[in-house]
Amino acid sequence: METPRSNKRAQLVEAAGNLVHRRGFNRTTLADIAEESGIRLGNVYYYFKTKAAIGEAIVEQRASDYRALLGIWDKLPAAEDRLEAFIQFTCESRAILARSGCPIGTLCMDLRKDEESATKVAARNAARLFAEILSWLETQFRALGHGEKSQQLAQHLVAGLQGASILALVFGRRELVVEEAERLREWLNGLMPARRKEARAR
Repeated sequence: METPRSNKRAQLVEAAGNLVHRRGFNRTTLADIAEESGIRLGNVYYYFKTKAAIGEAIVEQRASDYRALLGIWDKLPAAEDRLEAFIQFTCESRAILARSGCPIGTLCMDLRKDEESATKVAARNAARLFAEILSWLETQFRALGHGEKSQQLAQHLVAGLQGASILALVFGRRELVVEEAERLREWLNGLMPARRKEARAR
């Protein structure tokens, strides 16, 4: 039976996202995506006229996936629990990070370095996704009472995890992500109000 068109498009985006994560955006061709997805190249052009359009679709999918996670984490009872969930998610992704890097971080860098004007929209959307994550983290730090410093604290947390992801990729050592996560947990514990530390210790 023929796969519905919407499913074929999703199949292409998933295949493209996996390839781009492993190889990089510039080293991935439409022919590669067709082969990975099992969909004929001619049919790929039906859904995506250019590789830039696929880049935009990958960013949209990454954004949708991350927003779903943020929605799940928002249901946690306290800001410190939400921040811990953010750190833990990176830890659980350590094998992927050591093999191919951060799916969002590497995509952002690839799109920013691409000189094709057609990819600029995808690059801007990817940057907005990062900004959205930072804004969510800033909200958590504000809930902990850090006021105007919250933006800097959010940036520090993301920079630490992204840096660990890069080192894990460079050296092929997933444990580097776990080690940095532990340091960030200690740092985060030091930022919590005393009353919350006491409550968590009980």
